Amino acid sequence: MYPRFKLNHLVLALMACSPGAALAETEVLASPASDNVLQLDDTHVVATAAQELKQAPGASIITAEDIKKRPPVNDLSDIIRKMPWVNLSGNSASGTRGNNRQIDLRGMGPENTLILIDGKPVTSRNAVRYTRSGERDTRGDSNWVPADEVESIEVLRGPAAARYGSGSMGGVVNIITKRPTQELSGSLSAYTNLPEDDAEGMTKRTTFSLSGALTEALAFRVYGNLNKTDADDSDINLAHTDTASGSALGAGREGVRNKDINALLSWALDDQQTLDFETGFSRQGNIYTGDVGTGGTDSQTPGSTINQWLGRETNTMYRQNFSVTHRGDWAFGTSRVLAQYEKTRNNRLLEGQTGAVDGDISTNADKSTSTYDSYLVQGELNIPLQVLLPQTLTLGAEWNRQELDDPSTFDRAVGTTLPNSALGARSSYMDATIMALFMEDNIELSPTWFLTPGLRLDHHDQFGANWSPSLNSSYMLTDDITLKGGIARAFKAPNLYQLNPNYLYRSNGNGCAPTLFSTGCYVLGNKNLEPEISINKELGISFARDGWSAGITYFRNDYDNKIVASNDLVDKTLANEAILQWDNAKDAVVKGWEGNVGIPLLGEHGNTLSWNTNFTYMQSNKDGDGNPLSVVPKYTVNSMLDWQATQALALSLTATYYGKQEPRVFNPTRDVAVTALNELQTLAPYHIWGVGGTYEVNKNLSLGAGINNLFDKRVYREGSGTTAGASTYNEPGRAFYASITTSF
Repeated sequence: MYPRFKLNHLVLALMACSPGAALAETEVLASPASDNVLQLDDTHVVATAAQELKQAPGASIITAEDIKKRPPVNDLSDIIRKMPWVNLSGNSASGTRGNNRQIDLRGMGPENTLILIDGKPVTSRNAVRYTRSGERDTRGDSNWVPADEVESIEVLRGPAAARYGSGSMGGVVNIITKRPTQELSGSLSAYTNLPEDDAEGMTKRTTFSLSGALTEALAFRVYGNLNKTDADDSDINLAHTDTASGSALGAGREGVRNKDINALLSWALDDQQTLDFETGFSRQGNIYTGDVGTGGTDSQTPGSTINQWLGRETNTMYRQNFSVTHRGDWAFGTSRVLAQYEKTRNNRLLEGQTGAVDGDISTNADKSTSTYDSYLVQGELNIPLQVLLPQTLTLGAEWNRQELDDPSTFDRAVGTTLPNSALGARSSYMDATIMALFMEDNIELSPTWFLTPGLRLDHHDQFGANWSPSLNSSYMLTDDITLKGGIARAFKAPNLYQLNPNYLYRSNGNGCAPTLFSTGCYVLGNKNLEPEISINKELGISFARDGWSAGITYFRNDYDNKIVASNDLVDKTLANEAILQWDNAKDAVVKGWEGNVGIPLLGEHGNTLSWNTNFTYMQSNKDGDGNPLSVVPKYTVNSMLDWQATQALALSLTATYYGKQEPRVFNPTRDVAVTALNELQTLAPYHIWGVGGTYEVNKNLSLGAGINNLFDKRVYREGSGTTAGASTYNEPGRAFYASITTSF
């Protein structure tokens, strides 16, 4: 993970976080996948701030072994959601996109979760249109790396994540891939997931990898992946939707087709320098099952547009990435310089441009492609110092430019009475550039007390400068008990659509407040927006001894300047239609508790039989209207029992409890209380169990099998968008999975 941290216009109070970061009087050698490659002999070296913050209360690590024991069905989000205060949700309380749920950290919404691959940001979802309710018709950015090629996943929440810049207010997920090996090695794996209910889509996945040394100085790695999950039947939710009362039928889960190829060449220039060249290409296509937005066509209507496309591909994302990374290990410390280019093409059928039919596809077969380009240059130095106190200072800089051309949204006629609303009248191009300088220091105040201050200055070419300060600390009360905490100011820059005055969104009336003009309204982009701000605080205590572990953390995020499509009248058309715009309006408080307990039941430190549980309690995540920022459970408990039955056989039992989920109580687009229209229902608590195992036949062959959702607990969507209450997604039923991996 590479520091992209931040610090804004506040000073921070202290707290305490886990010490464990002094690397004492020994050689320090980190792998190239980490932030540092320090190699200092007979020197007392303090770990970098990036390494220290991985010990913060809001940090979790998923290993390759965890993924092998509990393989995700399609997307890595399946296993990431098992970490403390991680859920899957939409980006608002509307439920508009239904089953397109993404990673949501601490209830701040997917748009506030930053996804990294090997420390490099992945922002392909920015190529997808942003609707008035704050949703995108996308699966997000957690499915670009096949599960078998993941070395580990770092999940950072709270102040530890705020250091990574714009978009990390909720947290950061860093997916770390497997590095090249010195000896020639390869693997081929196959996985299938077969639902018991044939109305649900089955999954088939095949992955290969090959790596090794070409010369003493050159090593390579290449992997490829084919992955397909079929769509649910289009009528899977029909028996659970009150269509007689006008509720629009919500579709089941869309299918997914993945194709990935990635290559990395690592060149050891000398004993101190490594140069990595990486390139990759991924294709993700959907298998349409009739999803629409806040209403619209019933997918059961014979001959409807939706029926014509069921089971076919209506949108495809193509992602290409190229990067060069230089790492140096010098007498004064370590360095890292990265240059990355990311290109995403979003090719999809034209869809409705008005509020009632987001997601409704066109009556013809026309497709349009939005092209998103992201350019990134990062550099950092990590310098161990002995000035007054042992410390490691990190200095860095970053330049990021984003460009988006979206003809599917901008080149189409919208209404007839607004200037520049005719076909092709508005430029379809938009861009933004952010430059940043950052500094952080990990200071050893004593062998038991570490302090990690940081400061980041971001400059956005449209809204100006943003200061992000942070302070994290850890204090070891005893050899087993550590007090941890931190505070940071995090921010999120307005997205390209929100800032663009050419972004014109029309509603025929369903998305307009009745006090405005019932004939319809327009929402325009606003170049004068301010960034969203969150002051993230946490305080926790942890215990660890001989395999026993426990911890509890309180967190609070004060979320200000949330950007919404407001109902404040800016102007009106000649036809008396309201003209609105995006604005900084909503404030919210997100607070709660998370904790964990680990019990070694058998073997040294529980290496034979162990029981690990984490829990989350969401005390509040509501804005000023009383709406949740995203629909997440009040309580979440994840429990895992792992048994290494023999040297070859490993078994696991998992259970997850989701507490009640509450719908919105206010319709912000209509500017009315929901109860005035329709009483929305709470989703009752439920629990999901799973069992699985792996068997190592020999060093070249391993098998896996298990059952997901052992007791077949089902959750169905009860409508499309606003009619569904909190029942906005499908929880798939019992399914049987199997895998086989051969390697050399």
